[in-house]
Amino acid sequence: MNTIYKVSPLLTKYELRSYPVTVRVNKFDEDSAKTFCQKMSEAQSTGQSVIPVIIDSYGGEVYSLLTMVDAIKSSRVPVATIVQGKAMSCGAVLLSFGAEGMRFAGPNATIMIHEVTGGSFGRTDDIKVDAKQIEKLNDKILSMISTNIGRSSGYIKEVIHEKNHADWFLDAEEARIINLVNFVRVPELSLTVDVKYKFE
Repeated sequence: MNTIYKVSPLLTKYELRSYPVTVRVNKFDEDSAKTFCQKMSEAQSTGQSVIPVIIDSYGGEVYSLLTMVDAIKSSRVPVATIVQGKAMSCGAVLLSFGAEGMRFAGPNATIMIHEVTGGSFGRTDDIKVDAKQIEKLNDKILSMISTNIGRSSGYIKEVIHEKNHADWFLDAEEARIINLVNFVRVPELSLTVDVKYKFE
């Protein structure tokens, strides 16, 4: 993704105190969730009008994803999600949390949605509890995507059920058709440094 800098001809030199924050997501684990939250926090005070979140990920841990989701939902600045390469599993869920009209995917991007998976061992009672938790998380995650794209809460779950619970791969245009993506392109970021004056 390219960044274009536009500087007023009234300025001979300038120094930014901080550059707008861009968040890149490749993994979903505790470290990446911590970094994500730090970046989101920094972006609240830069004066930028949007926070670009660039996703290129095979997925990862669902609890780390939920930490990132909470950071987006508490943000005062709108978030644009941009897929460059792939947004699979947790990546597809994070993509859906971009503000309406601010979800992008490159023409060659691949998006994959599937049910929450997990593994457990130990006592039978513990395995049963874990299975219930996975089912609860699955319903929650799939409902989130459905709601974010303007569908009924059970839409994604129903589609995956029709596919015999197999992974659901979409290209960028297919994702646009279901409103998971608004635009099939990678946007350019424009940074304008200007001089404004007015009479008092």
